[in-house]
Amino acid sequence: MAWMVIRVRGSIHARHDIVQTLDMLHLTRPNHATVVPEASSVRGMLTKVQGYVTWGEAEPETLGLLLKERGESVTGERLDDTVARELSHTRDMNDLTRAVLSNGLARTPGIRPLFRLKAPKGGWRSTKKPFALGGALGYRGRAVNDLARRMM
Repeated sequence: MAWMVIRVRGSIHARHDIVQTLDMLHLTRPNHATVVPEASSVRGMLTKVQGYVTWGEAEPETLGLLLKERGESVTGERLDDTVARELSHTRDMNDLTRAVLSNGLARTPGIRPLFRLKAPKGGWRSTKKPFALGGALGYRGRAVNDLARRMM
């Protein structure tokens, strides 16, 4: 499986190591999202930047919608079935979704490693509190899929 990571806050007054970690995750601006594989090294990066991002387990349906509506190739083209076939040598968007879930977005060839999303409908909860305390930051489990759907 994979984690979907969404950047919530900007990097004003952030430490240099946190800004570097966000860049390594390809999260350069607020409301950007990416998909990363579940690994211990990635988990360490997420706990380091948990005051700036929210993350959880990505569902295939949500990821498929994100790829169709907000996915882009490296050249800037919108992803559809023909572009997906050309880029990653897959038959259709479902194969591409499975490839992204297993490898992560950055390791899938020909696809831009981030989704540029809108602000969520209904707004953010507090961007200074963790999700468990009624905010928007940190680990949120499968609820990240609902957030991503509100941001499309």
